[in-house]
This record gives sequence, structure tokens and C-alpha cells, in this order.
Amino acid sequence: MFNLAIGLGVVLLLAILFFIFRISALISVAKGDGEKKESSSNKINGAMFIVFLLGTGFLFFWYSFKEFENYNLPVASEHGVEYEWMFWVTMAVTGVVFVITQILLFYFSWKYQYKENSKALFYPENNKLEVIWTFVPAVVLAVLVFTGWRVWTDITAPAPENTNNLEIMGYQFAWGVRYPGLDGELGNTDYRVIEATNSFGIDFNDKAAYDDFIPREMHIPKGEPVTFNIRARDVLHSVFAPHFRLKMDAVPGMPTSFTFTATKTTEEMREELNDPEFNYEIACTEVCGRGHNSMRLTLIVDTPEEYQEWYAEQESFLKRNPEYLTKVPEDLKELALLKTGIDNKKLD
Repeated sequence: MFNLAIGLGVVLLLAILFFIFRISALISVAKGDGEKKESSSNKINGAMFIVFLLGTGFLFFWYSFKEFENYNLPVASEHGVEYEWMFWVTMAVTGVVFVITQILLFYFSWKYQYKENSKALFYPENNKLEVIWTFVPAVVLAVLVFTGWRVWTDITAPAPENTNNLEIMGYQFAWGVRYPGLDGELGNTDYRVIEATNSFGIDFNDKAAYDDFIPREMHIPKGEPVTFNIRARDVLHSVFAPHFRLKMDAVPGMPTSFTFTATKTTEEMREELNDPEFNYEIACTEVCGRGHNSMRLTLIVDTPEEYQEWYAEQESFLKRNPEYLTKVPEDLKELALLKTGIDNKKLD
């Protein structure tokens, strides 16, 4: 490491000396002291611009096409197809403009290198050119913005009535998931009752909370709308499920939501990728502290039949933790026992 630092220092020193020499030469030319204003370095630098353009352009396109499949994630949601189409339209338009402008930039650097006997063309104005390069980008950007707005409006449209509601909560440094029970309604939460076991802060004054359950793994059904009700318990997090083209921030004190429909089960994706160990994953894309990289949650997409079977097997939070029945108001305790399936005699 020490030798590397010395080597870098030497290279930096040589570069500084070279630039000092070049600056002094340019100063003498500006003052008119130099006998020769044009040198061979202009031609060399101009040629190097073209070599750099062709070399890096070739490497860029070659590597992009070579590694495309390794970085292009399959789409596994309905809205993801629309999102992907919009992404590639934007990429094509901006990519073509980028390539053209870079070619012109390097070509002009070569063509219009300094030559002692050449004179610059005085070109004060061209109204037609001004209109063209203002109007054309404005129209293209307006079309992209309008199309993007339409796609975003479709993606963020209100959830249908038959959606599968669930809650996903970010906290340092993991994700928690809570499902409604058979009533299909998530109970209220209260941050003041959060503790080690009741990590969601389930409010047992709400009847809808009695059959809510907190599973050890996350499941959703294929082909049915699912709504993630998202919140954060401590700092800013962000729910990111790349195969579903889903990203939504988890903000403390400001619940957010995202509705989507999965189109491929976990098993179907494993077959498509020829990877028997593949799993969908939810990650955090908001740096939230030292353990940020550990915020990963496996998400399993089942067929509707498999999902219903898994759903029916889950036990409510109260059934797993009957000590919390003491938090239930006395006049609602019988309802809580009924909804959770707890045998009152066995409990006594």
C-alpha cells in the first residue's frame, strides 16, 4: 500500500509539472511571445479525441450487449410490463440524443482544432435554428412526461375492493409483515404500545385486530391484487421489490401504500431462470444505518390455491401470545376468544 501511494504521488507530480509547462506555453502564446502558435500537439490531441470516442464507444456497446441478460431482471407484475415499456422508450430517446451529442462533441474537437491560418466564421443568429432546437426537445419531453404521467397514474390508481391487504413495516434492521385474519381487515396500531413482542404496536381496543397474524415468511397470491400498506417504525426506509418493479418509501408517521398484481409464482420464475434456489426479495433502498444491508425479506408468490391453504394455517397474534388477552377490554374478550379460536377453558 505504501509503494502504491509513492507511485501515485510520482504520477501526480509529473502530471502537475506537465500542466505547468502547458499553461506557461499558452500564456506566452496569449502574450504574443511565442514564435510558433501552432504545434503538432493540436493534431495529436484532436486524433486522440477520435480514438477515445471510437474505443470507448465500442467498449460501451460491446459490454452492454454482452452483459445485458445478467442485469435485465424479468418482469413479474402486471404494471411492471407498462413500467418497463416506458423505461425503454425513455432510454431509447435519451440514448439516441446522448450518442449523437457525444459524437458531435468529439468530432468538433478534432475538426475545429486550432490552425494558425484559419479564421472563425462569425454567425450571429439564425431564428429558424433557434426555433428547431427549442421546439423539437420541448415536444419530445412533453410526450415523455405525458406518457410517464399516464403510466404513473395507472400504477398508483386506487386499490380495487377485492385487494389482499397486508402491512409491511420497516425498522432497524429488518422488515415485519402483518396480515388481516378472516375478517379481511387490518386492526389499528398504536406506537405507544410497541414492545419487544408486540413489535407492530397492535391496538387491542380494535376488534379487527384480534385475528391479525404476523407470519415468519411473506406470501402473496399470483393473479390477485395485493396492497402493501407501508410504514416505518423508526427512521426512513424504502420497500424495493425489483422483479415487480415496485419501490415505495416507508416514512415514519406517514403511511404509504402500493397495489400490484404478481404474474409469476416463485416456482414459475425458478423454471424461467433455471435456478431452483431463486426467491423474490424485498430490500431496503434507503440508507438507514449500519445494518442497512441486512434488510432483506424473502417474498413467496403462490398459486391462489396454495396461498389460501397457507393463509388458513396461520395462527393469530393473540393465539400465539395469549398473555395479550389481558390487554383486551372485558366486554370484547369473548369476541377476541371467538375470532382467535382460543379455548377459554384451556386458557384458564
